[in-house]
Amino acid sequence: MSNCNFNIPFSGDPSPLIAKAKAAVESQNGSFDGDNTQGNFEVTVMANTIQGSYNVAGQIMNITIFNKPFFVPCSTIEGFLKSKMT
Repeated sequence: MSNCNFNIPFSGDPSPLIAKAKAAVESQNGSFDGDNTQGNFEVTVMANTIQGSYNVAGQIMNITIFNKPFFVPCSTIEGFLKSKMT
């Protein structure tokens, strides 16, 4: 299975974006471990695990999903995270 990769642009300090990402993951009973530069997250959806990582480069948060259910498209994960973080 190939990774999902997408970017979320932001302006200013990354702290509010990281806080929103953490809240989105934890609202689904997931785990989030990271800071303003990089981290990892994991959440279970419909008894399937989604795992990913992020890093912040300039004003872009780069997200990589490296484990997901085959029936959940990358675009669905990207849309969910962007709706919760922007």
